[in-house]
Amino acid sequence: MLTIDRMLFFSFLRAYAIVLVSMLSLYIVVDLFTNIDDFAQDGRGLAEVSQHIVTFYSYNVIQIFDRLCEAIVLLAAMFTVAWMQRSNELLPLLSSGVSTRRVLRPVLCGAIAMIGLGILNQELVIPQVGEKLMAQRDDPHGEKQIAVQGAYDSNGVHIEGMIAIRKDKSIKLFYVTTPETNSSAMIHISAQEAVYIPPAEGQPYTGGWLMTGTNPAEMDNPHPSLQMIDPGKWFLSSADVTFDMVTRQRTWFIYASTRQLRELLERPDGRRMNAVAVLYHMRLTRPIVGMLLVLIGLGIILRDQNRHVFISTGMCLAMCAIFYAAVFGCKYLGENDYLAPALAAWFPVILFTPLAITMFDAVHT
Repeated sequence: MLTIDRMLFFSFLRAYAIVLVSMLSLYIVVDLFTNIDDFAQDGRGLAEVSQHIVTFYSYNVIQIFDRLCEAIVLLAAMFTVAWMQRSNELLPLLSSGVSTRRVLRPVLCGAIAMIGLGILNQELVIPQVGEKLMAQRDDPHGEKQIAVQGAYDSNGVHIEGMIAIRKDKSIKLFYVTTPETNSSAMIHISAQEAVYIPPAEGQPYTGGWLMTGTNPAEMDNPHPSLQMIDPGKWFLSSADVTFDMVTRQRTWFIYASTRQLRELLERPDGRRMNAVAVLYHMRLTRPIVGMLLVLIGLGIILRDQNRHVFISTGMCLAMCAIFYAAVFGCKYLGENDYLAPALAAWFPVILFTPLAITMFDAVHT
């Protein structure tokens, strides 16, 4: 790597760090002052509120970075090139016979690296902290009542409930319907409370639901997944239906990795939700979309090097807005079954690739 390449590469990284800190800080400050009342509920003390704020945004900054990753890369590349123009650093290089595309090579390499960092954050970090990202601002300890959704286990058992408490993974008014088997008939069971116990190797009554106050209290031929501990106290083994599964938000899948999305779509008994399919294909197109955005932005800035830097920046941001409007518009059409999920994700690539190539090719060299 030549000296000029190292200088441009580190200049891009410096611009990236400045834009990253600025945008994340701005987002946190605006969000905090907009929702400050949610953090200060229930008469909590200043120390407890401050700790909750720090913990909440320590996790949510990961999601904020995921949402702004491509925009940050675009701004960093744009500011790097614009600063070169403003400092008259680009003209001597062009005069010495170095093409503009060659000058931009370290900037493009930096953009690829930072887009890759965003993908690693999406695939490796967010799935690990998805539960923390779904936490509410006004419920730091998981004591707030939340709704419960019904779900089927892999053995055909249907589970539902009324009210859940995240702190102790319990559900009030718990209902179970077991399917008919060779040894037992269909059974409807209600319980006053059920607590989910995660799987633990070598421990009895784990990997399922501990039900208390059941009706009926005793059964002659229970389903194989049911074990009676005492009359009115039963344990239901559940391979798939966990506490998180029946209490998660409707958009829970946005925190899943691409591999998990594919597994969800391949389940024979899974619901083929358009939103999941569109998100899966958008994950595949994300690096391409990010680089197209960078190429279009650089093409606008370098198309006319005599144009004022603020005018070029404004045009670049306007194009960025149009670009994202097209991306999210196609996403909306795919989620609402107006477009096929694959087409909804790939249509912005098909639409903007010729424009990006044309604009970048037209850069003065």
